[in-house]
Amino acid sequence: MSTDTVKLGYIGLGNQGAPMARRLVDWPGGLVVFDVRPESMAPLVESGATAADSVAGVAAADVISVTVLNDAQVRDVVGELAEHARPGTVIAIHSTIEPETAPELAEQLRAKGIHIVDAPVSGGAGAADKGELAVMVGADDDAYEAVKPVFKKWASMVVRAGEPGAGTRMKLARNMLTFIGFTAACEAMRLAEAAGIELQKLGRVVRHSDAQSGGPGAIMVRDDMKPLTSDHFLHDMFVHTRGLAEKDLKLALRLGAATGVELPLAEIALRDLAAGLGVPHDSSTTKE
Repeated sequence: MSTDTVKLGYIGLGNQGAPMARRLVDWPGGLVVFDVRPESMAPLVESGATAADSVAGVAAADVISVTVLNDAQVRDVVGELAEHARPGTVIAIHSTIEPETAPELAEQLRAKGIHIVDAPVSGGAGAADKGELAVMVGADDDAYEAVKPVFKKWASMVVRAGEPGAGTRMKLARNMLTFIGFTAACEAMRLAEAAGIELQKLGRVVRHSDAQSGGPGAIMVRDDMKPLTSDHFLHDMFVHTRGLAEKDLKLALRLGAATGVELPLAEIALRDLAAGLGVPHDSSTTKE
């Protein structure tokens, strides 16, 4: 089926869904949208989309995106779509849901010929506006081929994580890193404040250096988490990184002790980073 004849649907036009749907209004086969708030549909209708009066009114579309709040809403929307959709319909769930939800729905609807895709996104509404989201896709082969050109309208990175459910599992790992990083930032700010550092200035330095070094993503370049052999192309680089990290973490912990600030994440990092990098501890810098 060519993109000229594929009809798109979009359900859920909130902060994330609205800018994603907005980039689909010029789709050759047309776009039908639904949200429980009519005012959310109005700008898209003015731009060329068609408004449906219910979830069922979107079911005639070939590829339907769903961006609602939680698992219960996802299950309700998918259940109502499934009552009306034709075999071959692809329902793409962009909400961050329980890891079991997409595989369960995919299994339930397989007999009807309806494909379930879990496709959570990363980047926020600003990236959606610019078409620069990353989307992590769990889909069977046919469904992936159907959604890929659609997703490329609002995403600059489309990654197939695996079968249904894999997109959600990848998103949970990605978001875990984000929020652990935020927690670590709060720990760093507590240390800096206690040591007499202006937090606004620290933030400027961190944002600048993250832009240069890439932050945590800079070390996410391995195929597995096994220990590195001495001839592995990353071994020497990660040994160097480990040495710097363990030295600096030990110094930070000493400063925390001097200023009365507990640094539990720094303790964990000193304990676990070397193994995470796949190299041994540096015995000269490990904490006594």
